[in-house]
Amino acid sequence: MVKSAKDFFKPLAVGAPEPLREIPVRPSRVIHFFPPSNAKMVAKAPEIAPTVDILLGNLEDGVPADQKEAARAGMVDVGKTVDMGDTQLWTRTNSLDSPWGLDDLYTLVTEIGDKLDVIMIPKVEGAEDMHFVDRLLAQLEAKAGLTKPLMVHAILETARGVANVEEICGASPRMQGLSLGPADLAANRGMKTTRVGGGHPGYLVRDDPNPSDEDAPRATAQQDLWHYTMARMVDSCVAHGILPFYGPFGDIADTTACEDQFRNAYLLGCVGAWSLHPAQIPIAKRVFSPPPEEVAHAQQVIDAMGDGTGALMIDGKMEDDASVKQCHVVVALARSLASRDPELAELYGYSS
Repeated sequence: MVKSAKDFFKPLAVGAPEPLREIPVRPSRVIHFFPPSNAKMVAKAPEIAPTVDILLGNLEDGVPADQKEAARAGMVDVGKTVDMGDTQLWTRTNSLDSPWGLDDLYTLVTEIGDKLDVIMIPKVEGAEDMHFVDRLLAQLEAKAGLTKPLMVHAILETARGVANVEEICGASPRMQGLSLGPADLAANRGMKTTRVGGGHPGYLVRDDPNPSDEDAPRATAQQDLWHYTMARMVDSCVAHGILPFYGPFGDIADTTACEDQFRNAYLLGCVGAWSLHPAQIPIAKRVFSPPPEEVAHAQQVIDAMGDGTGALMIDGKMEDDASVKQCHVVVALARSLASRDPELAELYGYSS
């Protein structure tokens, strides 16, 4: 039996905080991953935190099995000792089917639950995964005496997860957003690529033959392997009032392709992307911040449209009700980013 809508916002454990009714929207252009098992990287956390919107301690992929407990302890240390300022602190736990996932949740919530903003859960395949996490977190929040509910972020890494994306988005009031995990998803689907995100030179379209010279070279254009999945993820997230993110881009040296992939995600509606290396931080921050000229144009349209109804011509282009809605999206994002980035505030003309 489906739970009554009236019960959806009741705590799932005695003493747990009331669930959120709306997900707070904060600047989230870049989720920078760091390994808490690496003492040198932990020592750099105070230096990195002010440069990113979200700092995430990764306990899952990339952490060897014999370092899982050290990573968990390192994450606790960061939560207790690093002043995050207005940067969000997230963690990615091990998956629910691993030997470490349960201990990750228990330790982090009871030790630093008041410092964490979001817990990222990998390899989510259906609403049942979120129901399990939802109930468990409520019990742990009550045990820890937390007054603010933790939010949960799911990663789409399997075909079943993509097939169930809408029910995952609506599974719990804790749902903060989703990220696309292209490497695991490619393996699960049986896609024939070994790249972590980005396109593939074999996935292309080709011009028709030249009628006057059938042997002439035919131009090709590489296609985006992830367009369908990202678009479906964005629609599902928006329908449920949560935030869509692009995940990792594995070729650290290819900053051009990284920027292209991030921009595709930005234009489709994603609010941010993962950074696996400091070189990707400025790329994500630049791409997921609207250009000043677009902000200026959007404000011009809003000012000219008055009550937002009707239609008019601005610089030779027709603007109408739908246009002004698009412009409000750009201006709202610009103002949000400018509130914590003085350089952007000056570029956008919002500085006092």
